[in-house]
Amino acid sequence: MNHQKTPDLHKRHWLRAASGTLAALVLAACSPSGAPSADKASAASAAAPASAASATAASPVQGPLKIGFMYVGPVGDGGWTFAHDSGRKAIEAEFGDRVQTSIVESVPEGPDTERVARDLAGQGNQLVFGTSFGFMEYMLKAAKDHPDVKFEHATGYKTAANFAAYDSRTYEGAYMAGVLAGKMTHSNTLGVVASVPIPEVLRNINSFTLGAQSTNPNIKTKVVWINSWFDPSKEAEAATALINGGADVLFQNTDSSAVLQTAQKMGKRGFGWDSDMTQYGPKAHIASAVINWGPYYVKTVRDVLDGKWQSGQTWWGVKEGAIDLVGIADDVPQDAKDKLTEVKNGLKDGSFAIWKGPIADQSGKEVLAAGQTADDKFLHGINFYVKGVEGTVPGAK
Repeated sequence: MNHQKTPDLHKRHWLRAASGTLAALVLAACSPSGAPSADKASAASAAAPASAASATAASPVQGPLKIGFMYVGPVGDGGWTFAHDSGRKAIEAEFGDRVQTSIVESVPEGPDTERVARDLAGQGNQLVFGTSFGFMEYMLKAAKDHPDVKFEHATGYKTAANFAAYDSRTYEGAYMAGVLAGKMTHSNTLGVVASVPIPEVLRNINSFTLGAQSTNPNIKTKVVWINSWFDPSKEAEAATALINGGADVLFQNTDSSAVLQTAQKMGKRGFGWDSDMTQYGPKAHIASAVINWGPYYVKTVRDVLDGKWQSGQTWWGVKEGAIDLVGIADDVPQDAKDKLTEVKNGLKDGSFAIWKGPIADQSGKEVLAAGQTADDKFLHGINFYVKGVEGTVPGAK
């Protein structure tokens, strides 16, 4: 897959385009009640974005800052959108009556995206977040016609004077999950339920496998693609097929809890994704690779309030408090927990890099030489399986 034509920040929900009739859009003003404690959000102020400067001069905001969120799914999905809404609540916990937030759930990717973006701008929102890749072009159109409104687009790659892009290093969570998976498997076969074959997902599959190999060199990974981000029935079918094929620990790059639930139903183990999914399969749950959008959202809102907001691209991970592995099961061996702590600390202080050679693809061809560390351009263009992953990348030549 060509990196320049399909930038990796490309993707997250590009296949989520609505089918059939458009989902009803519900605009709801949200109060600070029910927001998480401010301790999670407070860590955000110390984190600095790695943003390319394309500054727009601004003055500190007077009065409550109105912020609109456009969600691709329902808040109750237990994964991707739930994580974003937790980030919104972190904003409210941090800033209180200095902000006023509102949400629109289940926004289809397409022309309706632009309508919602324009509606939010027209309602006086000074900052608008959109949480799906497929929103990008439509939000950008709205941004051009509302130069005084700042737009932030999750997982995209285009920017403008009042249009920024942000994402999270989910591959770090995938690697940390792999560290535990390598110790928890009895069959040495791991299974991954994958969404669509794009660099983001391939990077996560590979990182999960590399993490598992770091604690168990005999690991092999099987993958079933469902060509959808959110389809609980297909996710369950894929999980079942993987288990029937010998996998006893499951991982996913999809949005529902169906994979973990299937693992529990069939007496196997699995991981949560995007949010803590412990409750959906407590007996099967090993840990959850979660995204904490709070640090980025709080930092962005503070910049707007202080008149310091800049456009650019941001990609945060463990170091900035955006990625973590939580809900670790009691039966995870201590040596695996110790290895996880070592990895997490290394990612925090920069002393450890997941993608550092020697690393070979599944054919044995070296993709990173010994001592060579992948840069973000390499990571954004991954279109192969690493050694240990079985099968063929769909569409690969």
